[in-house]
Amino acid sequence: MGLFGRKKKRTLVIGLDGVPFTLLQKYIADGTMPNMARLASLGHLSQMKVTLPEISAVSWPSFMTGTNPGTHGIYGFIDPKPGSYDIRFPNFKDLKAPTFWERMGERKKRSVVINQPSTYPAHEIPGVLVSGFVALNMKKAVWPLHVLADLEGMNYKIDVDTARAREDHDFLFTELEYTLMTRKRAALHFWEKENWDFMQVVVTGTDRLMHYLWAALEDESHERHEQAVGYYTKVDSFIGELYEKFDAENGRDREGEGFYMLSDHGFCGIKQEVRVNRWLADNGFLQFEKDEPMNLEDIAEGTKAFAMAPGRIFLNRAGRFPKGGVDDASARSIIDEIKDGLSKLSYDGEIVMQHIFERDAVYSGPETRSAPDLIPVGHHGYDLKDTVREPELFGRTNLTGMHTWDDAFFWSLDAPPAGSPPDGGNELEITQLAGVIMDAVG
Repeated sequence: MGLFGRKKKRTLVIGLDGVPFTLLQKYIADGTMPNMARLASLGHLSQMKVTLPEISAVSWPSFMTGTNPGTHGIYGFIDPKPGSYDIRFPNFKDLKAPTFWERMGERKKRSVVINQPSTYPAHEIPGVLVSGFVALNMKKAVWPLHVLADLEGMNYKIDVDTARAREDHDFLFTELEYTLMTRKRAALHFWEKENWDFMQVVVTGTDRLMHYLWAALEDESHERHEQAVGYYTKVDSFIGELYEKFDAENGRDREGEGFYMLSDHGFCGIKQEVRVNRWLADNGFLQFEKDEPMNLEDIAEGTKAFAMAPGRIFLNRAGRFPKGGVDDASARSIIDEIKDGLSKLSYDGEIVMQHIFERDAVYSGPETRSAPDLIPVGHHGYDLKDTVREPELFGRTNLTGMHTWDDAFFWSLDAPPAGSPPDGGNELEITQLAGVIMDAVG
């Protein structure tokens, strides 16, 4: 209890990495997730669009800053090194906009943030931060450093061993259950130890399961179907336990007030992977110095455009890239040619691209100068890739699930505001959530 017997008003956010709105609807309807069903009946489960490209490295910074990549400066897991075709790996130090928990700290609000992707290496926030994926060293993944002993004492684990789990699915399910358990341990530990106003806990096992075994979720005859659906039931229990504790202890006027849930993108099954650099090469926009290029550093003079993961297209602009020959006068016609050609790309009679956005249609802010020129978005099932080593335009790996732009979710007690995504719709957008949550914290 707080002063005069009043409970402290707190705000709790649970993130479920990659969980699609449509899958939640299914599991609510069939009884797989009874706690989510209760929440859905209590408040508003909304479909949401995220920033582009639709990957965690971009979406989570957009959520935690309330800005698009043109302002926060993160466009992917990799970016081109300035003046080079080599790659760099952006991290939390590269974020150009403050997080909303840093802004809340200016109001003397204290936060506990657990397993938040794209916050490595951890740095000072007003409270406690435990970095999530991609965190390589626990000592660099926590702030303040003294909480490392707490985490080590509970055998906390940041993520599954993705290299092994991708191949060994018995191991995958063991890791999924263990990391979920340690996520709960950490949340309950800091719940009691810290005098927090805002807490956020992110579950990333959902993303791992869907990349490796989306087929098991969809196909009832799949040998792993019961295990895969069972993991969602465990996640639902995790949600229910934290929500019940929050509701019992929170000083809000209405049940569910101050509680929020979201995903950072949607998911669907893969029909084909689409190698964007192969298309650019086949259509005369990309040339290499070698018959069998190893990476983009093998680009040849005369290249007009190339792609970086997941499928972002950069014009080979003079002054930006070492062998760049595209000037402002020719850029417009090249963009138009690429858009026209890619928009007609098909596989087994299906059009591959849902949208091909130009930079200024999706990004705004001082970091837009670092953005790709074109951001293609595949229809569900067509997973865009940047490999230069594969000779075929279409292909498959052992991944069965891919990210989607337009099927993330948000849960709140009150209806969220309408958005204005670049395709002209009015769906909620992930950049709006920081404002909604900050208003709730006060």
